[in-house]
Order: sequence, then structure tokens, then C-alpha cells
Amino acid sequence: MANIATLDSDTLSTVTEESPWKVIWRRFRKHKLALAGIVVITLIALACFLAPLYAPYDPIRDISRDENDQILRNDPPSMQHLMGTDNIGRDVFTRLLYAGQISLSVAFIVTIFTTVIGVVIGAFSGYYGGWVDEVIQRFVEFIIAIPLLPLLLAFSALLRGVKVPGLPPEWSSAVIITMVLIIFYWTTSAVLIRGMVLSLRNQEFTEAAKALGLGNIGIIIRHMIPNSLAPIIVAATLSLGTVIVIESALSFLGFGIQPPVPTWGNMLNEYQNEMWTQPAKVFYPGLVIFICVLSFNYIGDGLRDAMDPRLKH
Repeated sequence: MANIATLDSDTLSTVTEESPWKVIWRRFRKHKLALAGIVVITLIALACFLAPLYAPYDPIRDISRDENDQILRNDPPSMQHLMGTDNIGRDVFTRLLYAGQISLSVAFIVTIFTTVIGVVIGAFSGYYGGWVDEVIQRFVEFIIAIPLLPLLLAFSALLRGVKVPGLPPEWSSAVIITMVLIIFYWTTSAVLIRGMVLSLRNQEFTEAAKALGLGNIGIIIRHMIPNSLAPIIVAATLSLGTVIVIESALSFLGFGIQPPVPTWGNMLNEYQNEMWTQPAKVFYPGLVIFICVLSFNYIGDGLRDAMDPRLKH
């Protein structure tokens, strides 16, 4: 019995506690589709952002011509143009890669900023409560009650002629649509973290932090927000796919990022008149949008399963 007690004591003394993030990663690895989503998104992002290193054409200015100096309009796929050319002779494959830079950049920038804004506003709203919570929540409900797509269409149309200092006119629309999405897309994160903070603010560790002299802002930053990160990360991951769809829809309708700057959405708009004669040109950007959104959704599902302690793993 003494040997068993000694063995148990030795075993317990050498046990190291596994960090929460290692537990999450171990659970996440079991979700094969989520891992596949990370691989796919990484490959697409690398292909798009490294395009200047290997894409032989300029997506806006290079017009392809044949040996007779005739513009290769709507040229079929070939070794020179892997996906053919558009109606003014630009390489479709090159434009698809550079369009990915814009679409993915808008998705990541909008998601990061809206998540940060929503987390800060939601945390303060949930922690302070009272009239602060009432004012913030009435404002959030007002924004949520307005249909998002018509609102974005209206503001995009109003701001279409605005020029951003220091940027070429064709790039101003990319900055404007990013700002519009940031302004009106933070409410989801705010509502989510408010609910989490409401359940955390009266728990024992909050009272202990107050007893140690930590101020309200310190408690929010050091305790409320970190303990609410799991659902926020999942929501942000799922939001990436949603932002890509919203930006593509706005660009497709002609209210988003304007040509000649390529995005996956305005490429669909440009090529829709050739849907029946050259359907592959519409298929390419549509397929990439579908794959990216599906991958982000799988990653979000995997994170949700990994971070939910109620699920068995």
C-alpha cells in the first residue's frame, strides 16, 4: 500500500496542467473539415497576395494583343491566358488573383475592426448596465432593425463620388465600402459580448478583482473581455465569409468597389452579359467566393466545437 501511495504521489507531482489553448487546438484538430478549410484559405490567400511575384500581367492596364496587334477580346483559355481574356483583352486569371487581394483584405479589415468595436461597446454596455446599457442597446436595436443591404446600398451610392486623399480615384471606392461596412456591421459582436459580460460581472472572480482594488476599466479589459473571447472568435471567423458575400453582392450590384479595380463581386457583374456564351468566366469568381465562404464556415464550426466545454471530445 505504501508503494502504491508513493507511486500515486510521484505521478501526481509530475502531472502538468494543459493550457486551455492546447486543449482547444487538440479538439480543433479532430475537425477535419475545419483543418481543410484552413489549408484552402491559406493557399488561396498566398496565391492572391503573392500574385505580383508570378502573374505576368497588370490586372488593370495590360491589354493582350495577337501578332497582328489586334486586341484579344474574349479569348478562350490558353497557355498564355489560363482563363482567357475579358471583353477588352485583360487576363482573367490575373484579375481573379488581384481581385482576391481586395476581397480578402476587405473581409479581414472589416471583421477585425467590427469585432474590436463591438467587443468594446458590448463589454462596457454589459458591465455598467443601467442607463449606459439602455442607451447603447436602443442604438444597437435601431441599427439592427434597419435592413443591412438596402442601408449599405444607399450609403454606397451617396459616397460613391467621394475621393480619399492620397489614393487614386479607382481605389477610393475600396476604402469607402470598407468604412461603410465597419460602421454598420459591429452590432453582432456587441450583442454577443454583452450577453457574456452580463453573466460574468456578478461572479466571484469579479468581486475578488474589485476587492483587490482593480477599477472598472481594468476589470473589463483583464477579466470580462478575455473570458468572453471564445464565442467572439467563432463569430469573427463566421463573419469573414459573410463580409465576402456582402462585399461581392454590393460590387455585383454596382454599388461597391468600382471597376477597373477588380473584386470577385464586380467581376461577376462584368461577365454576366457573357454568361451564356462564356459561362466559365462567371464560374471562376463565383467558385472562389463559394470555396472561401464554405472554408470560413467550416473553420467557425470547428472553433465552436473546440471551444464549447459542454461538448464531449
